[in-house]
Amino acid sequence: MNNLLTDISGVCVGHAQDAALASGVTAVLFDQPVVAAMDVRGGGPGTREGALLDLANTVEKIDAIALSGGSAFGLESGGGVQAWLAERGRGLNVRGAVIPIVPGAICFDLLNGGNKQWGRFAPYRDLGYAAAAAAATSFELGSVGAGLGALTANLKGGLGSASAETKDGVKVAALAAVNALGSVTIGDGPWFWAAPFEIGGEFGGRGLPAAFTADMLNMRIKGGPSATEIENTTLAVVVTDAALTKPEAKRLAMIAQTGFARAIYPVHAPMDGDVLFAAATGEKTVDPLVGLTELGLVAANTVARAIARGVHAATALPLPGALPAWRDRFG
Repeated sequence: MNNLLTDISGVCVGHAQDAALASGVTAVLFDQPVVAAMDVRGGGPGTREGALLDLANTVEKIDAIALSGGSAFGLESGGGVQAWLAERGRGLNVRGAVIPIVPGAICFDLLNGGNKQWGRFAPYRDLGYAAAAAAATSFELGSVGAGLGALTANLKGGLGSASAETKDGVKVAALAAVNALGSVTIGDGPWFWAAPFEIGGEFGGRGLPAAFTADMLNMRIKGGPSATEIENTTLAVVVTDAALTKPEAKRLAMIAQTGFARAIYPVHAPMDGDVLFAAATGEKTVDPLVGLTELGLVAANTVARAIARGVHAATALPLPGALPAWRDRFG
């Protein structure tokens, strides 16, 4: 286990970014189509193929997931990932027509200081293609891919990942692009809200403060009173090697998204676009009641850890007035 989403066999992750743009794309590719579902809790989401993942609809399996900066412009990143898969003949076969199924979601990073004057067409389709081409079992965390331009209320956001196993040996892993409205740290200190779930000092080992003050519990949000519904989002992908139906994957997504609340304060606000995808590769049988509940519990903790790792690993954008990174302030 490398504490990455790719600890699940058959999963690869790739990043592509543009430093001048201060934005990028992360692609999650599956060697074989996987059962998937989605849970949306933010008030301002931006998604691609979201209706397809609804339980009432026919297609159950997907080939990849695209996470992107760029707000609505970034939805084109899914087309780039789709093009890379299509070139290799991968996708849903409908009487000889091969259609890669690539859901996705986006973060708003248009006001982070990068040069967004790209001309007629946004670069996200090409970035999506490059991210898919770069997909591998080893990948970087922090200010990369969809996390390059990400910000939180008080610190640079980023891309994080974590993995775990249930007591029965079922693996679950998470990847998160953290561009949250709220704060991932407590007050003005180095402590992460996700500290109770930390394993092995993976995001600094600072634990929790000795006591909580009223100031620590005050609301800190990006943009203050001027915050809008389109500026903030945390995106996550949870993958397990369990065998799940589409409704079970939906339940896993719902339970796993409670990890957002363990790591971000506040969260799921009208100004957030929080989205979580859950996918199952189908290798191990899980009891549909107690087993799925335990899997969701572990997944939620893993999501919280991935969010904290994304901020802990981030580096500040080299732009005037950029928010500091956690390591800039706390080492």
